Amino acid sequence: MTTTETTVAAITTNEFVFCTAASLVLGLIIAFAFNFRQKKTKSFMMTLALLPVIVQVVIMLVNGNIGTGVAVMGAFSLVRFRSVPGSAMDICAIFLSMAVGLATGTNHLALALMLAVCVSLLNIIYTLLPIGKKKSGHKDLSITIPESLDYTEVFDDIFEKYLSECELVSVKTTNMGSLFKLRYRIELKGDANEKKLIDELRCRNGNLEIMCAVAADIEEQSF
Repeated sequence: MTTTETTVAAITTNEFVFCTAASLVLGLIIAFAFNFRQKKTKSFMMTLALLPVIVQVVIMLVNGNIGTGVAVMGAFSLVRFRSVPGSAMDICAIFLSMAVGLATGTNHLALALMLAVCVSLLNIIYTLLPIGKKKSGHKDLSITIPESLDYTEVFDDIFEKYLSECELVSVKTTNMGSLFKLRYRIELKGDANEKKLIDELRCRNGNLEIMCAVAADIEEQSF
């Protein structure tokens, strides 16, 4: 007859305080690093700063105790994230905070320090590098036209006169199908006048709504 024994590792007060302090400091480093030149909310920064401590405490409580581990796994399976979807970088920051919490919870403080500092520095370096930046001349042009107007070639001569790049991004019907909304990604020529471009487009589309704005960020997809 085989007897299975479960050994629970004892957690000393000094060990708990030291690991908790390390988690708090590393969490702050991660929070400030991922807020560098980015507009993050206060609640998101607080989450990044406190998440390592929470994960660390859970890991220390579960360490060596199978029954507690099963109970915690069941509790976490009930959690549902109902907040606004974050960007890819937000997901990366959350996983980093969790990884640091796992490392401090298993008393691998040197590994946690190296992980937090290295990834935070890489994030700052990549933020400073001009990677994935769109051209400053790119703009979004939205034109409303009546349904009777064939949009395929109606503006070609005007676009050729004022634009160096032009791409039809989307076509949308509006006003019970009586109007079309065309959205273009454009880039003006160096000597082109934006007002003259809009004036000629107004004459062509029957003086309906036209909007020209800085191109929206489409590189960073939400998860």
